[in-house]
Amino acid sequence: MSKVTERNLVVGLDIGTSKISVAVGEITPDNQLSIVGVGNQPARGMDKGGVNDLNLVIQSIQRAINEAELMADCQISSIYLGISGKHISCQNENGMVPINDKEVIQEDVDNVIHTARSVPISAERRMLHVLPQEYSIDCQDGIKSPIGMSGVRMEAKVHIITCANDMAKNLVKCVERCNLNADQLIFSALASSYSVLTDDEKELGICVVDMGAGTMDLSIFTGGALRHTAVIPVAGNQVTSDIAKIFRTPISHAEDIKVQYACALRHLVSMEESIEVPSVGGRPARTMSRHTLSEVVEPRYHELFELIQEAVREAGLADQIAAGYVLTGGTAKMEGVVEFAEEVFQMPVRVASPLAVQGLREYIDDPSYATVVGLLHYGMQAHESGAKENNNAAGVTGLWSRLHAWFKGEF
Repeated sequence: MSKVTERNLVVGLDIGTSKISVAVGEITPDNQLSIVGVGNQPARGMDKGGVNDLNLVIQSIQRAINEAELMADCQISSIYLGISGKHISCQNENGMVPINDKEVIQEDVDNVIHTARSVPISAERRMLHVLPQEYSIDCQDGIKSPIGMSGVRMEAKVHIITCANDMAKNLVKCVERCNLNADQLIFSALASSYSVLTDDEKELGICVVDMGAGTMDLSIFTGGALRHTAVIPVAGNQVTSDIAKIFRTPISHAEDIKVQYACALRHLVSMEESIEVPSVGGRPARTMSRHTLSEVVEPRYHELFELIQEAVREAGLADQIAAGYVLTGGTAKMEGVVEFAEEVFQMPVRVASPLAVQGLREYIDDPSYATVVGLLHYGMQAHESGAKENNNAAGVTGLWSRLHAWFKGEF
């Protein structure tokens, strides 16, 4: 049996409102990401990105982790963790430093970013990300990589994403109770952008919308850098709730009906098609027209798209997203979503599944896996930049070493 300990593995955990996903990726010798294990469980105890019931969330995480460990034949001890919720906020800041040696070195870049991030934030908030947008040296603006350039003073523009400390602590607590270590917290929409965007789209200007069950997470890129992030606390669960109330059917059945039969545009559905709708309280099921279902779903999707449009407009970036919108997440999978979104936004729209991965592609070739695969890409970049010194990148040990440890303990 080959020694699995030498595998260079990275693990992502996405705790969503409706499902918890774990993905184990192996970094291949040619620096590609290969999916070797996936775990997926319905989320219980979560609401709009926040923890409602600690024990239920811990149980769901544990099941998903066990599933991924079994598939990947490894033991997971640390993960990259996605975070979302309406408590996330962002700001753009500037920093300036003198250049010491007449030529920019890495230390100058670190210093200028440190200066930019030294803005006062309240005690109840935590900094998640400080992402450089561009640098300027003396009179020259828009520099992407300043190292080696000459000048007297350097300025940096950065995008800072913060979250509520208590919300982050609760998520981390759930993870730690499963005997896992959270290497880093990553904003979900930023993670999604790592797995679904191309460099051309980031350069031209693009808005990524991760449409989940409880929240819609936005990240807007222009000129190759992240300019704005936002979380809209309304999403797919609203559609399910409408179906449940109007058709008088239990929430679980309403979700099934939405996934199987719903269409975001009523004119795409024939009047003849019918569906069976379970009733509540033991009453017999009824037959309804699928067109009627679309009449319920369409106004709600219109509302969701208008909220997205409003968020982009408020950010002042509506004119700068020439490449349009990329929709991802489970709520973006519905039939008719692309056509309807293009109609509302008057922009090109595509629904995206994770790109640039090898291995078990068929398991993650779905928009709802964009965040968890993005967490792997993020983790892989963290490795490249030397964030982890040890060989065993994501703290994943092989089955062989587990058996070895067990024998040592027994005898």
